[in-house]
Amino acid sequence: MAMKVKLFFICGIYLFLSSFTSCQGKESWEEQYPFIRSASSFSPPPSSSASSSVGSNVGGKAYDYIVVGGGTAGCPLAATLSRNFSVLLLERGGVPFDNQNVSYLKNFHISLADISPKSASQIFLSTDGVFNVRARVLGGATCINAGFYTRASSRYIRKARWDAKLVNESYPWIEKQIIRWPDLAPWQRTVRDSLVEIGVSPFNGFTYDHVYGTKVGGTIFEQNGFRHTAAELLSSANPKNLEVLVHATVQKIVFDTNGRKPRAAGVIFKDENGNQHEVYLSKRKGSEIIVSSGAIGSPQLLLLSGIGPKAHLRKMNITVVLENKFVGEGMADNPMNAVFVPTNGTVKQSLIQTVGITKKGVYIEASSGFGESPDSIQNCHHGIMSSEIGQLSTVPPKLRTKELMAKYIKAKKELPYEVFKGGFILEKIAKPISTGHLILLNKNIDDNPSVTFNYFSHPRDLRRCVDGVRIMEKVVMSNHFKSYGECDKMTVDKLLNMSVHANVNLIPKHTNDTESLEQFCKDTVITIWHYHGGCHVGKVVNADYRVIGVHRLRVVDGSTYSESPGTNPQATVMMMGRYMGVKILRERLGKGAGL
Repeated sequence: MAMKVKLFFICGIYLFLSSFTSCQGKESWEEQYPFIRSASSFSPPPSSSASSSVGSNVGGKAYDYIVVGGGTAGCPLAATLSRNFSVLLLERGGVPFDNQNVSYLKNFHISLADISPKSASQIFLSTDGVFNVRARVLGGATCINAGFYTRASSRYIRKARWDAKLVNESYPWIEKQIIRWPDLAPWQRTVRDSLVEIGVSPFNGFTYDHVYGTKVGGTIFEQNGFRHTAAELLSSANPKNLEVLVHATVQKIVFDTNGRKPRAAGVIFKDENGNQHEVYLSKRKGSEIIVSSGAIGSPQLLLLSGIGPKAHLRKMNITVVLENKFVGEGMADNPMNAVFVPTNGTVKQSLIQTVGITKKGVYIEASSGFGESPDSIQNCHHGIMSSEIGQLSTVPPKLRTKELMAKYIKAKKELPYEVFKGGFILEKIAKPISTGHLILLNKNIDDNPSVTFNYFSHPRDLRRCVDGVRIMEKVVMSNHFKSYGECDKMTVDKLLNMSVHANVNLIPKHTNDTESLEQFCKDTVITIWHYHGGCHVGKVVNADYRVIGVHRLRVVDGSTYSESPGTNPQATVMMMGRYMGVKILRERLGKGAGL
């Protein structure tokens, strides 16, 4: 007996030491990414005067590329360019690596509901009355999204006039590093089987490709729920050529206006302490500033820097560097409507894993398992419905009336707890024709601009939404959903009423919103966070994403898209960063790029 106890004790000590050694040997993110540091550590040139140092780089280090925005496109772009040139990547948010809300699937809704200044997501409200979010973290939207990975269609690649061979080289570069096949959750399997049952076929299995029918796509989540992000693509960078500053908020682009065309020379940014810094491009031929700040941030930065509609810039007291009436125009967001499906028990949490790609111009997806206790419903986030109603501080003051607040509190108290025990069926309009615009409200880069999407202003979008709702109804009433007891007891009208009463936006509800599916679509519209536009190709940038009428300035991100690629855009936005990085290197160096 004594010998057994002794052996048990020795084995225990061995396991402890092994675990301790393993933990000690694990590389920290600071060790893995030694080129990432806080913006306040940046050493400015001796001359802090923008007017005296424009284009001269007196006393300070200059860079071949300055990438503004370390997001979904910016990270792969900066990593690729650093292979051969010096790159400075400026990100307004912090790092994702030590943020529990970012790193784990179970905290997905918490991250979106966090409205603190240090949150990885920044909530904004469009003038349509729909809540939305922007990423504010290194890695961009890959840190706060639902993780689904799927490529764009071949039609999209042709329409974008991208080099198909280079596209097919760029996607795998992403996939080898941070993408895996998901382990399907029960809710996802049921949705998959139901879609096939009602005719969204064929079933295409696991595939990254965009093909009609039902499929399972890739994911950035590990089996244990750990999230990979675009920030990890920086591990492929040349650490000798890359500097990444976090909490570096670029306030404006500095131009040299002495030539025939304005020439981007550098940027002014502030650090986490509010101190301003200036940094400039090198004089080497081909040096550029590349804006990758997303569909909200990129047009906003161009406007703040003096590129945009002359009347608007003058109204905001911004010096006009270049008039371009298209900056901020063509803003589009794929409208989403959802049906809450209660169950007779809790359902395992899942985000998007399977999708139905229909020929009616709508995509069907699903999520599940955001069960909350009855006491927390009034204060907690509505799962994948990112529009947390309790965050009335995000509502513009003119809309923040006592009556509105009272109505929302009452609506949340009456929200049936049962809807949180099940899951959601979602439908997204594939290519909305309805578009809007973005304008500045002030000159503070930290504040959201005014964004209008004009959901369902085009009748064809509304017809497709109705088609999508009817498909969702069939999914919920399918044989495969009968295993969830509550579904079998619910009528479609009751499910739609639950969705209306969930109160997921600031749009007034109507008495006939479940009798008329058109009205249901309008009253319950929310976002799936796939907004795009504001810097369209052919209007703001050319086919190589260079800003028209300006030297040494490009925009590379979703603001250049006229439609959202694939069912979910993150794969193509990351691919675009890699694609453009390789393309730029090949153009500058030819075979010498080694790519």
